[in-house]
Amino acid sequence: MSPAIDSESIDPRPLHERIAADLRAQIRSGDYAADTAIPSTEQLKTRFEASNATVQKALGLLKNEGLIVGRPGSSVKVRRQRLQTMTPSQYSPPAAPGDQYRWITEAENRGQTGKSQLLEVAEVIPPADVREALGITADETAVLRKQILLLNDEPCELVKSYYPLELARNTPIAQKRRIRGGTPALLAEAGYPPVRTVDRVSACIATQEQYETLRLPSDLPILRTLRVVHSREDRVIEVTEMAKASHLYELRYDF
Repeated sequence: MSPAIDSESIDPRPLHERIAADLRAQIRSGDYAADTAIPSTEQLKTRFEASNATVQKALGLLKNEGLIVGRPGSSVKVRRQRLQTMTPSQYSPPAAPGDQYRWITEAENRGQTGKSQLLEVAEVIPPADVREALGITADETAVLRKQILLLNDEPCELVKSYYPLELARNTPIAQKRRIRGGTPALLAEAGYPPVRTVDRVSACIATQEQYETLRLPSDLPILRTLRVVHSREDRVIEVTEMAKASHLYELRYDF
């Protein structure tokens, strides 16, 4: 006979965090759909064997995350269009000559306003995983272009793109100014079109920079994508680290 399992030893988080985690998962899955009410406080107290204060604390976390709206004493509903599905294949190809950055175009196709703010352009020593992808040594530099992408004026994604010096130096990529169509369009025009892209996606605790830039409401994980873009002859032309709030966004890949 198997030994009894002590549930408290398995998940040591405070009860209100565990309640919020379960409700968050049901919101993400669609069990509690947009504009519909979640169970009442009394129902949640019974379900989780929790006090009124604990349930309210859990709901407070979800309200701070922008997942639900409502006040004590009235129904609490799931906010509309909070969890969004992003499809990288739709905005990864270079924009056509003269067109705007494809990421902004795809946002407009969804009825949203997409913007990008260029935060920094500099020659830097990249992190180790970026150096490995670029094939450079620990003391070599690359050109960094850092930007924040916004949807409806809310931060969506912190993007750090790194480019080999021999491709970027003395080009607009190394200048702190926006590039019409984005760097993929510029690289394609220069004879380096994207041929193969490899994404590695992981869930990570946010760094201080990610926490502040994405305006995260609590210590939630972020979705980190490390993207390596190859051109002809398998040459790496760009390595990008992208960070999104995991409670607001999911990624879709079709095979």
